Amino acid sequence: MPPDVSIIIPVYEEADSLKQLAREIREACADAELTFEVWLIDDGSEDDSWQLICRLQRRDARFAGLRLRRNYGKSAALMAGIAKAHGRVVVTMDADLQDDPAEIGPLTARIDQGMDLVSGWKVHRRDPLAKTIPSRLFNQVTRMVSGIRLHDFNCGLKAYRREVIQTLRIYGEMHRYIPLLAKWEGFTRIGEKKVNHRVRRHGRSKFGMERYLRGCLDLLTVSFLTRFGARPMHFFGTWGLVAFAGGFLLSLWISVDKLFFGNPVGERPALLLGALLIMVGLMTMSTGFVAELVVRQRMEDRLPYEIADQTPQQEPGTPRTTPYT
Repeated sequence: MPPDVSIIIPVYEEADSLKQLAREIREACADAELTFEVWLIDDGSEDDSWQLICRLQRRDARFAGLRLRRNYGKSAALMAGIAKAHGRVVVTMDADLQDDPAEIGPLTARIDQGMDLVSGWKVHRRDPLAKTIPSRLFNQVTRMVSGIRLHDFNCGLKAYRREVIQTLRIYGEMHRYIPLLAKWEGFTRIGEKKVNHRVRRHGRSKFGMERYLRGCLDLLTVSFLTRFGARPMHFFGTWGLVAFAGGFLLSLWISVDKLFFGNPVGERPALLLGALLIMVGLMTMSTGFVAELVVRQRMEDRLPYEIADQTPQQEPGTPRTTPYT
């Protein structure tokens, strides 16, 4: 029988934290009366993290590990763990002990109440201002762009129905935008829960300021894919038509001015601007056509939809056993 919850934990040089983390997970799941499995994904650690993961597995079969060949990043580590998860609920968390395992039970309970995804909200974040201030700005921008009213997209402590998380494909820095990707796939019951955030006890943060730059670029990518991934011509075509129409009208005005009023056009900047806008418009629409061809090829390899549920059916041709009412 599958466990109640699968816990996926990316690990990158967290050897000092793993023993205590494992103990707290056991205690938290016992208190919540949850059966569980833990997948510890070693994302190319150079310390003793993998040896400790193997030791945990030998002592407790509920703990298992995967070792990636090199440091691929958090999104890749999560995908590796998601592929192995068997629980009806999947919980993701960090290995640095700042995420409190005691939150596993309450998050799982929210999923059992009908939510598709529950994100943690670190109300009292135990990090320096150099991390908290940029994070607040980042979350504000993400809320505005995505339309999802979550306070903490960066929180690694999240819970999902297994159907939700196994539908998604994440890469780069897109683990921050899993709620947006889930919403795009039709999983709209998205909520959040205030969670306990603790001071980091061992090691140091593996993320620098550059993650916000990469995160902003990925936000643009996710926003484009969720809105125009299946219809890129709507984006490129709209802006292409705007540029082409602007260039055409400008060129028409210059031509009328020459023909009817005799004004010279050879040295007028508007002539170059009109020609440039026409070229940009044609090139942008051409990009849209090429993108549509690529999307069409992809859609031929998979259905453009996913079925969430289906009513019970009899075999075709089988007479009804109850009369119509």
